[in-house]
Amino acid sequence: MTGTILKPRIVFVHDWLTGMRGGEKCLESLCKLFPDAKLYTLLHKKGALSPTIENLNPKTSWLGKLPGVHHYYRYLLPFMPSAIESIKIPECDLVVSLSHCVAKGVIPPKGVPHLCYCFTPVRYAWHLRDDYFGTGEKPSMKKRLAAPVLNSIREWDKKSSERVTHFIAISKTIQSRINDCYSRESSVVYPPVDTDFYVPSNAKREDFYLVVSAFAPYKRIDLAIEACKALGKKLVIIGTGQDEKRLRSLAGNQTHFLGWQTDASIRNHMQRCSALLFPGFEDFGIVPVEAQACGTPVIALGKGGATETIIGPESGNEATGLFFAEPSVECMTNAIREFDKEKNFYSSHAARKFALTFNQKNFEQGMLDQISKFVSGNAPFKVAA
Repeated sequence: MTGTILKPRIVFVHDWLTGMRGGEKCLESLCKLFPDAKLYTLLHKKGALSPTIENLNPKTSWLGKLPGVHHYYRYLLPFMPSAIESIKIPECDLVVSLSHCVAKGVIPPKGVPHLCYCFTPVRYAWHLRDDYFGTGEKPSMKKRLAAPVLNSIREWDKKSSERVTHFIAISKTIQSRINDCYSRESSVVYPPVDTDFYVPSNAKREDFYLVVSAFAPYKRIDLAIEACKALGKKLVIIGTGQDEKRLRSLAGNQTHFLGWQTDASIRNHMQRCSALLFPGFEDFGIVPVEAQACGTPVIALGKGGATETIIGPESGNEATGLFFAEPSVECMTNAIREFDKEKNFYSSHAARKFALTFNQKNFEQGMLDQISKFVSGNAPFKVAA
């Protein structure tokens, strides 16, 4: 990085640090750019992050001091707003929060700008409440008990958005959601994809479909299982999560659960599968871009972030994937059947080329452009070539 005159005093704030998922990969890129920054979070599972993040020695809220909290922290949602507000941010030039839950509610020092990289407004309280707690005319006991808490979280979330000087959305989908929930404008900087690691190979494509996902209800992995079962197609699923028992109960003989795998194993499966299946409504969706970086086509729900990261046949350009219109087994089954008939229509070269537009350098430069607007006395930052 060149072009700086002064070293800005930057503080990063992240919701929680318990593993390396998409949000932590964004944080990792920023920590590489600003290795002298301070890092705060609700809780931290030591050793679960990359050395780049661990080297910043994350400081936690009082929540992080509870014994074994990383095993049950999701049940502590009602206490998270007060926990994030309890963090005392030191004197600095800029606070940068990376938030999908409460990180953006941190209280910066007086007069210090606060830039929020927003993965989504709190999804449990806003648009995905039914996905987590169920639908139906008669609400479940779980949903009835959760309602007052989630209403309170939503009220706090809206009010605390006023502490943010400027929002950066991870996609146009989230840009729209920020406007809907907070009545705020935002810029868009897409998350980074490691296109140097996720690359095509000479491995022969095999006759199986692939899902790589956390097992959360809103990911709709059940659609992929049911569709492949109906078609008698082999499905390989990489991931773990709270919905595993239900998903296994739906699986047919051709469905193979591998648990969570190393990045190298995930890449290997992406390089060999017929296509990646991506049936959920996602904020951005880094996995489809990783798959396309491997030259792999994607069959995805034609809503949300996937519409920004996959090129469908209807675009008139070389297609990198295929969309289905509604989150139903019938729609997904038809899409897989259509893909099977026209496999050669999808360009591995086009998929790789498009994925490169989401590379790490573009993310870093996009974030530096935003940061430089709020750090006085500095020339615009540039990512080193």
